[in-house]
Amino acid sequence: MKRSVARFLEHLDLDRNLSAETVRAYRRDLADLLAFLEQAWFHRRGVRPRAVDARAVRGWVADMHNRGLSRSTMGRRLSAARSFFQWLLHAGQLQTNPAAEVKNPKGTQRLPDRMDVEDVSLVLEAPDRSTKGGLRDRAVLELLYGAGLRVSELVSIDLDDIHLGDRTVRVLGKGSKERVVPFGKPAAEAISAYLDSFSELRARTDQEALFLNLRGGRLTDRSVRRLLDKAVAAAALVRGVHPHVLRHSFATHLLESGMDLRAIQELLGHGRLSTTQRYTKLSLDKILEVYDRSHPRA
Repeated sequence: MKRSVARFLEHLDLDRNLSAETVRAYRRDLADLLAFLEQAWFHRRGVRPRAVDARAVRGWVADMHNRGLSRSTMGRRLSAARSFFQWLLHAGQLQTNPAAEVKNPKGTQRLPDRMDVEDVSLVLEAPDRSTKGGLRDRAVLELLYGAGLRVSELVSIDLDDIHLGDRTVRVLGKGSKERVVPFGKPAAEAISAYLDSFSELRARTDQEALFLNLRGGRLTDRSVRRLLDKAVAAAALVRGVHPHVLRHSFATHLLESGMDLRAIQELLGHGRLSTTQRYTKLSLDKILEVYDRSHPRA
């Protein structure tokens, strides 16, 4: 099974072109599964994929629960296992997917205030980039998170507002306040790929919007929410993630990385610093969670 996992990770890297961070997340999650199977289920004997059944996967979920892992982490790891076994199924090495019938731990329907970096990566890379719609969806999600935008801001962006060269976007926020926000290389690459795929459609319309639907009209708030729901379902994460969660995650990830609070205020377009300061509470909660889990005298 170790060789199968290695080939699967190679497939994610070379064939699906997933980011190094996402591949590392899959590697960690599948290593946890393999360690459990070797030690607790197959008693340190070699694990053959065909010998893994739904009972073994449920045993792994129970073991993760006993170790105190969060429901979101268990859900993500179970999603990685489903993807791995599904790949083996398509390759003709399995007849059924043993993780397909194992449900996510109960309680994962709670709406999160933020997402971990690994979970965000899974959602951003969920759209199928072999389709025009998937390329567009990937670009939308990358820019939402990469620039920390509100959905209303994103759908109002015109082509003239985006500058791929210096990776900035001009945004009209609340109160008609304009700001210029930077975004990263992954978002720039995703937007470039989307623009190439929609070039013929755009030539047939006079629409100035950056993001178009498949009929050539401006993408709407509702469409963005639907495509996010689809990506979350494909990543098998917590359902009910709304677009503002990506904005919350953008802010807290920057804060946890050491960015100045006033700089985050400017990026988010908050009129008052007090509005931005709520993210310090989210960051403190994360610190306390890590402390409780890690400190020997917690």
